[in-house]
Amino acid sequence: MREHGGNLDLAQQRFGGRAEDWIDLSTGINRLAYPVGEVSARAWSALPSRAEIDALHQAARHAYRTSAPIVALGGAQAAIQLLPQLAPRGRASILAPTYNEYAGVLSAAGWDVQEVSELDAMAGADLAIVVNPNNPDGRCLAPSDLLALLPRVGRLVVDESFADAVPQLSLASQADRQGLLILRSFGKFFGLAGLRLGFALGNAADVAKLAAASGPWPVSGAAIAIGSRALRDDAWAAATSARLARDCVRLDEMAREQGWALVGGTSLFRLYETRDALAAQEKLARGQIWSRVFARNPTWLRLGLPGSEAEWSRLAEVLAR
Repeated sequence: MREHGGNLDLAQQRFGGRAEDWIDLSTGINRLAYPVGEVSARAWSALPSRAEIDALHQAARHAYRTSAPIVALGGAQAAIQLLPQLAPRGRASILAPTYNEYAGVLSAAGWDVQEVSELDAMAGADLAIVVNPNNPDGRCLAPSDLLALLPRVGRLVVDESFADAVPQLSLASQADRQGLLILRSFGKFFGLAGLRLGFALGNAADVAKLAAASGPWPVSGAAIAIGSRALRDDAWAAATSARLARDCVRLDEMAREQGWALVGGTSLFRLYETRDALAAQEKLARGQIWSRVFARNPTWLRLGLPGSEAEWSRLAEVLAR
């Protein structure tokens, strides 16, 4: 497996403790998850119907403010795995640094993968990949700049896995344009990553290819039931976005007291420049708080946002040591 957050088993191997003893801040997953509530027995026992899947798609269109064709998949990662099937192999350009699965999946499928640092350098690519907001540095690109790139590449994929709290950045309303594909994650903002739910939005032909490749039951009945409910809960989404914005300020202030400089981030994680990220990670791990470091950037430390007040208090205590 490529380097990722969420590798709590590694933290346990190195520093001990049970999984439930740890506060896992190594991911960008909301630690105050959407309240799942009751899930019907049918959702667990019956194969999902076409009508139920269609209802999930409509809920996603509501949440993402679009009327574009859409397909539900087992997380945004499932869509990434299917990208090589959309077109014959060619040159893929990835705006980097970013989520490392894109380069790995495309390279394994025989694509010529190039990582670039500027949008203009992507011109002429058969496939252009942009994560917006970006992981791990939170870089945000204006929708108008991405639309200007669209006619200069064969296909533009925009990963909006961290865009729920910043809907003004989303191109979902434009997703039916030829050559544009939008990926969305459900589990991060709603704090239900284990549900494995995400979406791809695009023109009818691309969405049909992805739907065919994903099979007749790409998501579970439980994912359909919970996702359909959560994606229409506008009040919860608004309150959560406001809380996350406040919590980002709170975490940044705590980091400044450690002498860490903010590199960037999103509403679900923050990236800091430290003197020694491994030393900072170990300090946190001694208090059973797990964080994310990067082999290519030995001074970068990424932290998700604590959830409960007990988690915030424990983080403050560990940092004060």
